[in-house]
Amino acid sequence: MQNWWRGSVTYQIYPRSFQDSNGDGIGDLPGITQRLPHVASLGVDAIWLSPFYPSPMLDMGYDVSDYFGVHPDFGTLADFDTLLETAHGLGLKVIVDQVISHCAKDHPLFAESRRDRTNPKADWFIWADPQPDGSPPNNWLAIFGGSAWTWDAGRRQYYMHNFLPEQPTFNFHCPEVQEYFLDVLTFWLDRGVDGFRLDTVNYYFHDPKLRSNPALPFDRPPVNPYDMQDQIYTKTRPENVPWLERMRALTDRYDARMMVGEVGDALRQIEVMGLYTAGDHRLHMAYSFEMLGDAFSAAFFRSAVESFFEGAPDGWPCWAFSNHDVPRHAGRWAEHGATDDLARQTAALLLSLEGSVCLYQGEELGQTDTEMEYHELTDPKGLNFWPDEKGRDGCRTPMVWDGSAEGGFTTGTPWLPVKPPQAARHVAALEADADSVLNAYRAILAFRRDDDALRLGRTRFVDGLPEPVLAFVRQGEGAATLCVFNLGPRPVTLALTGVGAPIGPGRNAVLDGAELRLGANGYAWLPAGADLSVRPA
Repeated sequence: MQNWWRGSVTYQIYPRSFQDSNGDGIGDLPGITQRLPHVASLGVDAIWLSPFYPSPMLDMGYDVSDYFGVHPDFGTLADFDTLLETAHGLGLKVIVDQVISHCAKDHPLFAESRRDRTNPKADWFIWADPQPDGSPPNNWLAIFGGSAWTWDAGRRQYYMHNFLPEQPTFNFHCPEVQEYFLDVLTFWLDRGVDGFRLDTVNYYFHDPKLRSNPALPFDRPPVNPYDMQDQIYTKTRPENVPWLERMRALTDRYDARMMVGEVGDALRQIEVMGLYTAGDHRLHMAYSFEMLGDAFSAAFFRSAVESFFEGAPDGWPCWAFSNHDVPRHAGRWAEHGATDDLARQTAALLLSLEGSVCLYQGEELGQTDTEMEYHELTDPKGLNFWPDEKGRDGCRTPMVWDGSAEGGFTTGTPWLPVKPPQAARHVAALEADADSVLNAYRAILAFRRDDDALRLGRTRFVDGLPEPVLAFVRQGEGAATLCVFNLGPRPVTLALTGVGAPIGPGRNAVLDGAELRLGANGYAWLPAGADLSVRPA
């Protein structure tokens, strides 16, 4: 099916932490292949593999040194082909990460570019002369701390990096860079992948005039000074859109392929998502950080969804509550309910939203972040900003499969620790519990898959309901489904008319005549008629 991605559910796999097959403490491609039946059993449509390419691993694979290979820690290209074939045999599409805004400092392309100012790759990266006093060209900052410029003694120039100094940024104003990356995408499309998750999709172009970013107002300086600037000259540049259209034209030459782009823009995220997915010639979907923060209210979720479709009525979002870059949502939103209740309800909410959905490995277990000590960290963000910013290692610890040593992840020493709070939430135990978070995910995914309104219907929110109640109708071609959520730990009661008996795997919800009683983190789906009315009881 050409548009399989519409309404799809993708399961994100962080290869380093999914399953180790050889006892070295690092997850790998054969390990993923071994565990694909678990993923398929959930009822998702696709998997997304975070980077597995050759890399010095200073940013855990998001610093690529070879776009056409596999890091030896993860296996070989033959292992990837086996994984791809196995996934397809289980009915799973395979999406691979592409980190093309920047590369590793030891990539041969950067080694050539830095050699001198006249070599064939001299303009493939962003180079600039110092100011007369020797300082960097402007005020641009790096996300992991410090200036976005590092001095290179050989060229007597600064080079730009949005992240670590060891992650130089490509110059997409150079036509040869664009051609190179079209070749990279072609390599993986020819190999049979079903799509790409494009990392930092709005970072490809910079302001060629190198103008300094303006300041943002703040009451108190943030932990990271990067957040003190409005990044209008370092990302989300207008030249980005034609480049997205070139990538889309390439994927459209293949049958049933797709691109989902990660949009990172704190001030204009929903607007940019809409711009990048408008029409049928840019991204198929935009992956958002909008719901990966602390905000958790009926008004917030309504605003995010409505804002997207108002700005891009023909665009398509991909929503997520957790990923490898943020604290897991079962802990992040802990004040709003008990862990298991919250985990079930957020699954129900996420899988009821208009758009496509991405789940992060372990979320189906109700996993929370691992509390890390400084000496256990690997993430540069945590290492640079500890203890106010603890980094991303806490959400990247290994998947827990059973009650054996190291949770069945490895027979060796895991690269990040498996600690007791996480070890207690393992697949084997939850499989055996019919009322577990894991089995709730399976039931909700099956319900979504069989309900056309939930997968593809449009959304109409119900007005007049107090916090923390969220209600909306998903209108399909032949039927409408009312989705109702109590986003808090205290019971609420609603008066309903024009609904049928509850459908699907609702929880803590009782329809008694014209009243719907929702307990702590309760939720329900009900058939909705044209005379639907929902109001506080």
